[in-house]
Amino acid sequence: MNTIKVSVKDRLATITLDRGKSNALNRELITELDDMLKNITADDNIGGVILTGTAPFFSAGLDLVELYNYNEEEAKSFWQLFLGFTANMVSFKKPMVAAISGHSPAGGCVMALACDYRVMAEGQYIIGLNEVPVGIIVPNSIFQLYAFWLGKAEASRSLLSGKLYSPEEALKVGLVDELVKNESLLTAAERKIKKYMELESNTWSQSKLNIREELIAAVTADQSATLEKMLAQWWSPATRHILKTILANLQRK
Repeated sequence: MNTIKVSVKDRLATITLDRGKSNALNRELITELDDMLKNITADDNIGGVILTGTAPFFSAGLDLVELYNYNEEEAKSFWQLFLGFTANMVSFKKPMVAAISGHSPAGGCVMALACDYRVMAEGQYIIGLNEVPVGIIVPNSIFQLYAFWLGKAEASRSLLSGKLYSPEEALKVGLVDELVKNESLLTAAERKIKKYMELESNTWSQSKLNIREELIAAVTADQSATLEKMLAQWWSPATRHILKTILANLQRK
């Protein structure tokens, strides 16, 4: 695998995102992570997953440099892949804790939201869904995932303004569950997931799926109509202009 590292100890798999400095989500990373989670689902020797990155990033979200250069067919298949991957993460039946090692906007935040618990490193980091200012239409499935943890009012306000939270703000609104110093991040995540893993696994899994029943229905629903609107906006001159400006800024850094 080129974009993730996996270690297993005491029935606990730790998956570390490992694609460049910022772990931007491209087709390869999403495919490798999705395949790994499917393998873990089927592996009775693994009872839970910690998903993490390396400071100062968890994941910067979708790789806009790669996406910008896609043709229409590539863009469509990528968005289908990403929405399917999100649905698989939300439906993952085993405990999964996000150890958020730094910045986690957009797609990085989506991955963290799909987990059962989020421990975030303290620091000058940002987390949240900022798709609207980037020119990307937010599908109902992603809104439902945000609202699952934040409540509909807070999720609506923050989504429509593209708000990015500091770790302290994220803790206050329920976007993350715990803040710790970076050196304690994995220890805190292990402490939490081991409590989940001590419980009878089938009872825990079925309860998780029951609690998420409406959310799973939203993320697994047919999204082809939404995707058409997203893609129409993706190719619009306004969004292309926004993306071009973002890419120019990224290349200056």
